[in-house]
Order: sequence, then structure tokens, then C-alpha cells
Amino acid sequence: MEFMRQLKRDGHYTVLITSKSLENEEWPRESLDEIYFMPDKEKEWHMPDVIKGVAFLFRNRNFDKIVALDDFDVEKVAHLREHFRMPGMGDSAARFFRDKLAMRMRAKAGGLPIPEFTPLFNYVAVTEFTDRVEAPYILKPRMQAGAIGMKILETKEKLWEVVHSLGDEMSYYLVEKFVPSDIFHVDTIMDQGEIKFAVASGYGLPPMEVAHGGRVFTSRTLKRGSKTEKALREMNERVLTTLGLSHGVSHTEFIIAKDGTINFLETSARVGGANIVELIEAGTGLNLWAEWAKLETLDENEPYKLPKLKKDYSALMNSLAKQEHPDLSAYNDPEVYWKLNKPYHAGLVLSSSDFDRITELLTQYVDRFYKDFFITVPMKDKPSY
Repeated sequence: MEFMRQLKRDGHYTVLITSKSLENEEWPRESLDEIYFMPDKEKEWHMPDVIKGVAFLFRNRNFDKIVALDDFDVEKVAHLREHFRMPGMGDSAARFFRDKLAMRMRAKAGGLPIPEFTPLFNYVAVTEFTDRVEAPYILKPRMQAGAIGMKILETKEKLWEVVHSLGDEMSYYLVEKFVPSDIFHVDTIMDQGEIKFAVASGYGLPPMEVAHGGRVFTSRTLKRGSKTEKALREMNERVLTTLGLSHGVSHTEFIIAKDGTINFLETSARVGGANIVELIEAGTGLNLWAEWAKLETLDENEPYKLPKLKKDYSALMNSLAKQEHPDLSAYNDPEVYWKLNKPYHAGLVLSSSDFDRITELLTQYVDRFYKDFFITVPMKDKPSY
């Protein structure tokens, strides 16, 4: 939403195209000059119709940029850019930030440390993988976002059972060695091939465990200058350089094994979801949506100027809630920076210059969330937004 508001503040003519099923969402209509809704089936669009619709709009509007605001829009927008010869990532480049197999193959070719994996193309190759790599494994859809559709497979036999059940859908998945470990993320702004802004944070629990096991989701910014923080920022730069992001924003995830080894997990050419934008803003004063809008509308060769930043620490927590409108009024410490306003969800962000104070409050508040709000429901295999 802030992306669209920033475009309007900067005086740009803004057109939103989104799914018909999202027509009643709270879009910032005051910041939009036009809005169109595409008929969709589970958020999937018929791309020939999208191209014809955009071509019709182009007749009387000279668009300068097309931007994907969500992981599931990356392929659509890449295809539109190719068709209309617009600037930005096209089909091939976008694959490295959307297709979990493509990004792994490029990372491996670039010498980046990653868990062992195999595409599900060929039975012999899968057999060689399972002979070489011990279970457990993790099945991942190549084109889904986050933890959607992932499954942990405890044995070789279970892996083959799932592989055979996929049938003709098999090639749309990959299998990877499951490495129990802590998961971290680095959120980045890139311009002219250089990192202009990067913040390293750590999840309290792996997002897959939160999504499939039903837990309170948390993340917090790391201590600046710490060994882990510096190592993650360095690895993040290697990843984005290897995968070819020269301009834009990125949310990139890493795992750190018990021996301290950092492995690349996955990346994206978008801002992080699950209120990570608010987490970063609470710690730095920078809103990634707004800065992304500024970045996308720079004139050719005009450098991006980073705003003045604050150097606080922040933490995020959110959960499904058993109440339609959970009451967060009792969470009233002065460090509370932001509260989520969404039916059947509870969430907030903390901000403080004191790293240890964030640790203390995060521990207390998560315990209270489980008592006050927490509920879990089975995760869907496809996104509902």
C-alpha cells in the first residue's frame, strides 16, 4: 500500500491491476488514478487476456514502468515487460528470483554454499541423490512463495511415495536435504549494482515450522557489528551479485547450521511479507515500500539517495487469533512501535535502542500471545491472498 502512496506523493500517474477476488480489499484508492480487476481462479490470471488488457490501456497511456508487488506477480510482470519491451527483469532474469530450482542451480554454479538438492525430472537422478544424501528431505514447489506446499519427508521410501503421487506435476518440484537450523533474512535495496541498504534479521522459529506446525511467528534485527550480522551481509552480497540483481529490493533467506556454516536458502526481488517492512522501519526509520517506489521512478542514471537512518533494534511477532478483533491494548510498553489491524490476526512490532530490552519484551510478549490470542489452522497448499 505504501508503495502506491509514495508514487502518488511523488506525482506519478499510477494504475493498479489486481485480482477480481481482491476487489473489496482496502486498496489506497486515493493514491490510485485507475484500478482494474482481472478475473482469476485462485489468483491465477489468463495471461493472453492480461496482455490484451494492458495493450488496450497503452493506446492512450504511455507507461514507463511495470512493477510486480508480490511473488506471484513476478512471472506476470516479467512476461509483460518482454511483450512491451519495458525496462526491468524479463522472463529469464526473473526466474532466478522466483523459481526455487533456477536460483539454486545458479547459486551452485556460482560457488555459493547451499543444501544438496535435485530437480524431479529423472528417476535415475533422484535415485542417485537419495543414495548420496541421507534423509530427511524437504519437497518444495518451484514456483510457490514462502512455505506454501512444502513437505518434510523422513525417509527415502516416503520421498518416492510422494514423487510417484505427483505424476505429471513432478517437474514442478524439487527435493532438498532438510537441514534443521536457524533461519535468517537480509532485506536489501540495490541500485546500479551496489547495495545501498541491508538489514540482517533472524526468525525465532523457521517459517515452515510456524506455517505447518502452528506457532507464533517472530523475527528480530541482529546486533550490528556482530559476527553473524557481518557474515550474513557479506553472503547476501555474494548471492545478489551471483543471481544478477542490480536494481531493486530483495528479501533473501539463509540457514546457519550448528557448525556455523551459512547456506543460501532462497531469495526474491520484492520486499519481505508478514510485516517485515514494519520490522525494518521500526529499527531504521526506512519504509522499504516507499523507498522501492522512489527507486523505481528514478530517471535513467540518477543515483538513489538513502534517507537518514536511525540505529535502533526491532522485533516482530504475529499470529492467527481466536478473536475476530483481538484486543492488544494490554501490550502497552513504550517500545511498542506498531500494532496489526487485521481480522483474526494479532501482531505488533517493538522498537528500542536497547538490544537487550527487545530480547526481554519479545520473550514476554510471545508467551502472552500464546495465552491471549493463539490459534492454529491447517495450512493451504495454495495462497489465499
